[in-house]
Amino acid sequence: MTFNNDMNGHHIVIIGGGFGGLYAAKALGNSTVRVILVDKRNFHLFQPLLYQIAIGGLSPGDIASPLRSVLNKYKNINVIKAEVVDIEPEIRKVIFRDGELFYDTLIIATGATYNYFGHKSWPNVAPGIKTIEDTIDIRHRIFLAFEGAEREEDPIKRKDWMRFVIIGAGPTGVELAGALGELANDTLKNDFRNIIPSESEILLLEGTDGILPTYPPKLSIKAKESLERLGVTVQTNTMVTDISENSVTIKKGEKTGQIYARTILWAAGVKASSLGMILSEKIGSELDSVGRVIVKEDLSVQGFPDIFVIGDLANFSYQNGYPLPGVAPVAMQQGLYVANLLKKRMKGEIIPPFRYQNKGNLAVIGRNAAVADFGRFQFSGFFAWLIWVFVHIRYLIEFDNKVLVLIQWAWNYFTWKRGARLITGEDTLLFSENHKNRLKN
Repeated sequence: MTFNNDMNGHHIVIIGGGFGGLYAAKALGNSTVRVILVDKRNFHLFQPLLYQIAIGGLSPGDIASPLRSVLNKYKNINVIKAEVVDIEPEIRKVIFRDGELFYDTLIIATGATYNYFGHKSWPNVAPGIKTIEDTIDIRHRIFLAFEGAEREEDPIKRKDWMRFVIIGAGPTGVELAGALGELANDTLKNDFRNIIPSESEILLLEGTDGILPTYPPKLSIKAKESLERLGVTVQTNTMVTDISENSVTIKKGEKTGQIYARTILWAAGVKASSLGMILSEKIGSELDSVGRVIVKEDLSVQGFPDIFVIGDLANFSYQNGYPLPGVAPVAMQQGLYVANLLKKRMKGEIIPPFRYQNKGNLAVIGRNAAVADFGRFQFSGFFAWLIWVFVHIRYLIEFDNKVLVLIQWAWNYFTWKRGARLITGEDTLLFSENHKNRLKN
């Protein structure tokens, strides 16, 4: 199938409906250009809150918005659900798995995925939090672990069920570890009869010498203290060398060891989407070590002023010599910048190079506990947690999502309950032979 752009006017194709692509599309809405937003999903996902699905605090629909619904008021924008598999920059063509589309200007905002550093078997035993499907799988594993421990008679195997290993102590790993601590200590404390959920062992492994390595050291220390109050054991300078179905092999200095656990979760390292490699092969775009495209100061690709790369797929390192972090505010600002640049370009005007305005970084550890880095101003504790709550509510895309999440969070806060603790999919519990025999009799 071929999608012909028989529409008049300059034709802009945006690949990716994440923060960068969606903000670019909205900024181009109701303008004189024709816009097609392409994504293999039909919804925008608020990834910063995915971990809340994993621990049953929110449902997928609370943080996902249908792209057509978000953009339906912009009559110059069309949405296509398709998977992009190739690009032909010389003839300005995007190739789908089931069709193709020509463009005048192309904006690529396809983001990044987790990097398992060449270990193809690891994603199956240590899933990461990037998609709704992965997160539901993680939720399944977490709550199944407590169910398995409840039915397990062997004390050693029971400990394996109640041991959770999180690899990577960036914001995602820290937030997931803190949420797990709250789940074990508070939410589930009265739900079981044979186990005490607060006796769960939650291990957070980090290869560097501190958690939240991009944050100021004092905030990293505060976050570690908050995690420890929730019963999380933080192990820094700990490298993971192997992962199997029920164990993690670690190396700390010259010493190696093995951690046995039924639930292993990945939050370490990212790699750019495959479209970066396609640009490298087709037009020689320079890539960094994780596959990001090294862009010019206006976010365009070297030699192709009609192609822009934004968000997690772009390496923009003109401000301080280091690439901008892969966070939502960067993608939002870049999407708005490119949209403004294109509107000005069509009028024969130019604008200054892109400059990121860092409005701060936030990470939540648990109830009333967060860290906030605003440059000269740094906070931790309840005030930082309150800022985190309202910032995340603000950046949810649709109004009904904002209301639903605010109500759900308020309910969770005052009742200590999480209502989306559903175990879906096939159960694969393995119990002791004694317990199996007892169930038969």
